[in-house]
Amino acid sequence: MFDDLLPEIKKGIANSTGSIPVVFKGIERQFAKEDLPSKSNQHEFHELLFVRSGKAQFEIAGRKIYVEKGDTLVIRPFQPHKIIVNDGKIDMIVLYFGFRKFNSLTMSENTINSEDIPFEVTKFSIESFLQFASGSNATQMQTEKVDPYLTIKGKIRQDIASIVDRILRESRSDAYGKELMMQFLTMELLVALSRGLREEWEDSIRVKTGKAKELVKMAREFLVEHHDRDISVTDAASYVFLSQGYFTRAFRDEIGMSPMSFLMQIRVDHACRLLEQKEIKVGGIARQVGFASPQRFNAAFRKQMGITPMEYRKQILDKNG
Repeated sequence: MFDDLLPEIKKGIANSTGSIPVVFKGIERQFAKEDLPSKSNQHEFHELLFVRSGKAQFEIAGRKIYVEKGDTLVIRPFQPHKIIVNDGKIDMIVLYFGFRKFNSLTMSENTINSEDIPFEVTKFSIESFLQFASGSNATQMQTEKVDPYLTIKGKIRQDIASIVDRILRESRSDAYGKELMMQFLTMELLVALSRGLREEWEDSIRVKTGKAKELVKMAREFLVEHHDRDISVTDAASYVFLSQGYFTRAFRDEIGMSPMSFLMQIRVDHACRLLEQKEIKVGGIARQVGFASPQRFNAAFRKQMGITPMEYRKQILDKNG
């Protein structure tokens, strides 16, 4: 069963992204002031560092960042970096991960020699994976300036720490189903990172009122433009890279009603215009304005207008003679 399941999982991911996320190597590292590498290094893949104890400074592409116990740092590919420990020592778990083309994937080994990478690493990014994981067609974060590194803070750090530790232990084991488990854990890690990035994004726009207003405006336009399709509030939230809960609150604060109420209003307003044309059947109007069934259309119309679509049509026709 396991032999059949893993190829199907890979195929499903590859069909959506063209790449497979893989942890190439996992190691425990300790650095003290007296044994630091003198030169910067860089890799063709993402380097994730979880700090178990201590603190240090990193220089990444000319920028400085301080890390301490509990922090997660992701250094993007091809970014020169080095670590500086001013006092004591730092203990970290380091994972090297990336995305490789599906047609070149051979999972007979779960770790590789970082000095000799025997495969082609794609340019697929963490933000692109988040776009895939959330089912979004657009990633607002990709329009922002791309930093050479990512820091993950907040509640998600504990989840990441647990997954990183499990990946390290699994990579050292010879347990049954190791290949499948490594694939699952890699996916779990990247989903957790994606959630962390989403939290960071939402935290940042909470203090950027203009940005929140801009995102709500984009979502409003999305709802208006696509109201006649089978869309939901989740689709609109994903469009502007927000969680549904935060998006709903921001939308209500800005527009004065919930996204769903706004969507229903747009659909019913459109239906009213179509109902003035007596040659169009009511059932057809329901589909044209985005309702899955005449029953849902009738319920939404009555809730907003106080009468049924047929009663509204009769009133309009009587009024126009």
